[in-house]
Amino acid sequence: MGPWGVIMGAALLLSTSGTSARGGPPGVESVTTKASPPPATESRAPLDIELPYERYQLDNGLEVILHQDRRVPLVAVNIWYHVGSGDEQPGRSGFAHLFEHMMFQGSKHVGADRHFDLLREVGATDINGTTNRDRTNYFETVPAHQLETALWMESDRMGFMLELLTEESLANQRDVVRNERRQRYDNVPYGRERFAVAAALYPEGHPYRYLTIGRHEELEAASLAEIKAFFRRWYTPSNATLALAGDFELERAKALIDKWFGGFPRLERAARQRVAPPPLQATTRGELPDAFARLERVHYAWHAPPALAEGALELRVIAEILGDAGWGRLHHRLVDEERLARRVSVYHDAAQYAGSFDLVVTLTPGAARARVEEVIAEELARLIAEPPSEDELRRVVLATESAFVWSLERLGGRVNRLQWYNHYTGDPGYAKTELERLRAVTPASVRAAASRWLAGPRAEIITTPGGGR
Repeated sequence: MGPWGVIMGAALLLSTSGTSARGGPPGVESVTTKASPPPATESRAPLDIELPYERYQLDNGLEVILHQDRRVPLVAVNIWYHVGSGDEQPGRSGFAHLFEHMMFQGSKHVGADRHFDLLREVGATDINGTTNRDRTNYFETVPAHQLETALWMESDRMGFMLELLTEESLANQRDVVRNERRQRYDNVPYGRERFAVAAALYPEGHPYRYLTIGRHEELEAASLAEIKAFFRRWYTPSNATLALAGDFELERAKALIDKWFGGFPRLERAARQRVAPPPLQATTRGELPDAFARLERVHYAWHAPPALAEGALELRVIAEILGDAGWGRLHHRLVDEERLARRVSVYHDAAQYAGSFDLVVTLTPGAARARVEEVIAEELARLIAEPPSEDELRRVVLATESAFVWSLERLGGRVNRLQWYNHYTGDPGYAKTELERLRAVTPASVRAAASRWLAGPRAEIITTPGGGR
């Protein structure tokens, strides 16, 4: 997640102090404070950022976040249940994702398998749900006059879903999830690599050891009673945040939310257990034959800080400095200069309780793996020994800011940002703070983060073409 642009009043406004705004993506208004742009050599003040919102809580504990924008007659409805695969019990992987599928099977007043159809009939778009290690969300964008329809349907799932949950519907969605695993993980190039990396970083019993998709045998073992217990524990008003963004009157929206959600009883919010991964004692290396892969791949992974923790922004900068396809150090050397690699990918995979820093290089046919790893070692050593240049750091900050502003063009992007910051920091308006933190990153702090996080033991997974499944 990158930092935000400035949102003022009910409209998205991008402003710079004492200079002219350069214009933004379609649908973004610019504020001009000079008649002509300044010379290229003139220093420009940084973009300021805010996203106006109102947050409150119903008596039953449901948290509500409202962002009003009356320019387009649409409302993005987005609800986060604060449960993900990181909250699963050992031996029961995949429950959070399986339940995401179950929530679309139907509820008492909506009816069986009617959720998508009813929303499409009223003109809704962007209808879906997703699960990760930390949360499960459900969302749709509806015409403004259909806001009550969307709220009614989300409330029916929250309060009356179990009455239509049967052995048949469970079996149906369990098969769907298992097939999804086959299509996206088991029978695709490098799919097994993701499991191998997680197993190398997290010991048995750690909630991040098994991916969100779950294990086949544990999905098969899931009983109807266990699925219902999962719902009763986690799908409560006190463990959910409902957010709206778009064209609505504040008081009417509040009245509708109270009408459809306020009658649910207050239930105790389930406790979440923070589980930090134990440090790696030594670098581990595994070679993984892959019948679907056609090219060799090198994947290094280190333990890294959780989302927005100390060092997280510096690692984001490092990822760009190494892996950016336009100018990144590793990408330039391996892809452009020596042509040893088809692709270089570097990223900080940050979750709520822990993170990983991943460096992935897909080799060109016939490339010498030893030389690829030599180049990687040289560039890592360089980052640890020497701070990056001011120019490299400036490029990352500007690229991150611009990408963030573009992400706010759609109402769904804004409402999800509010949810994301609220979940990870408790402050939906944390964007300004994150931006200030990003701009405070220095070459010295980047070098320090590289030394702290990338100089120690790591997991190394080498995928080779061929072999059985």
